[in-house]
Amino acid sequence: MQRTYIANVQPGTKVQISGFLENIRNKRAMAFLVLRDITGKIQITVIKDENPEIAEKIDALTIDTVVTITGEVVANPHVKLNGLEILPETLHIDSVADALPIQDDSAIDHKMDFRWVDLRSERNQLIFKVQTWIANSFRQTLLNENFLEIHTPKLINTASESGSDVFALEYFDRQAYLAQSPQFYKQMAMSAGFERVFECGPVFRAEKSYTNRHATEFTGFDIEMSYIDSYRDVMQMQEKMLHSMLLAVNEKFGEDIKRLFDVEIIVPQTPFPVMKLEEVYAELSNRYGYTVPIEEQGDLTTEAEQLCEKLAWDKFNHEFLFVTHYGAKKRAFYHMRDENGTPLGYDLIWKGIEITTGAQREHRYEYLEKQAQEKGLFADVEHYLEFFKYGCPPHGGFGMGLDRITMLALNIAIKEVMFLFRGPNRLTP
Repeated sequence: MQRTYIANVQPGTKVQISGFLENIRNKRAMAFLVLRDITGKIQITVIKDENPEIAEKIDALTIDTVVTITGEVVANPHVKLNGLEILPETLHIDSVADALPIQDDSAIDHKMDFRWVDLRSERNQLIFKVQTWIANSFRQTLLNENFLEIHTPKLINTASESGSDVFALEYFDRQAYLAQSPQFYKQMAMSAGFERVFECGPVFRAEKSYTNRHATEFTGFDIEMSYIDSYRDVMQMQEKMLHSMLLAVNEKFGEDIKRLFDVEIIVPQTPFPVMKLEEVYAELSNRYGYTVPIEEQGDLTTEAEQLCEKLAWDKFNHEFLFVTHYGAKKRAFYHMRDENGTPLGYDLIWKGIEITTGAQREHRYEYLEKQAQEKGLFADVEHYLEFFKYGCPPHGGFGMGLDRITMLALNIAIKEVMFLFRGPNRLTP
């Protein structure tokens, strides 16, 4: 008999189901089992006198033992679990579970040691259902906008791709590095005439950060698009993606997210509010008395970033805020600049956390060469500069962390939204 998912069982049918035992109530004459699979839970009611072979196996069962059961699905209004129960005809023990090494209230780092057990819960499996839906929504939005999906190398020959630290490794007779983003290669795709590309893939950052939002390896979602008139074209694409993503997540999982995480998914209105960096600091000073040190006025400080959550709500009644007009010192050399030397880019703040740096890129070789020399990077990026010698359309793009988006959507820590977290102190399992 073919296996049936629990969510698909119907009263009056005979089914075969498989899963983990979540609860066992073994009485003298009857036993009640709760079985769960990835789609839901159902009660198994064993009448021992009628099922002596099954009754003999009950004592061997433990929590999270894996079993396969065949039987009739019966509607029973007295059963609290969806009003259904299965009267089993056979019970096969696939794998007996030892006493579980973690509990719901165990410390998160202890749970990480036994992540495969931790992930069995309905709550944790919902995280990855949501994340799947987020990634699918991003892809569908971009496919509908004529984007191509590419897969760029994660082994690179230069350590100067961005301002972040990199992981170095031996590569035969020379040194290589793990990529911090697909930035250079998605721009190469613009020079190749691909026009619009995206990638969902691993990103590596050798930063000793111990916050609840940083990881040394995570999944990045990057796009690049040609023939733009302004970085605002990139912003519009991103807000379209995020609107579609949150709408899809809310429609599919909104009730479950509210039940298990006590979070309301807010589908944002478009366009998102936009403020210049100097306007942000003026508002933070006037509204909340926050003053930024002069030497940091060209960038958004961590404290200011956090206050942007309150500012976005108080000023715009919105969860998101685009911040533009940063100083050139803190921006990448490949960002295009206006006639005043101001980078043509932005950060997107969601719930007080930066989720994106986006920009129009400099596509003219002579300007790129000059800006790379200004930052002392010319020797490291000489091969990258070759992409722009033979014609390249105006273009721009951004990168987002899929894990951080999931984290903020559910209001939980980064460790919880990653299948296997990687940080300075975590390299197993």
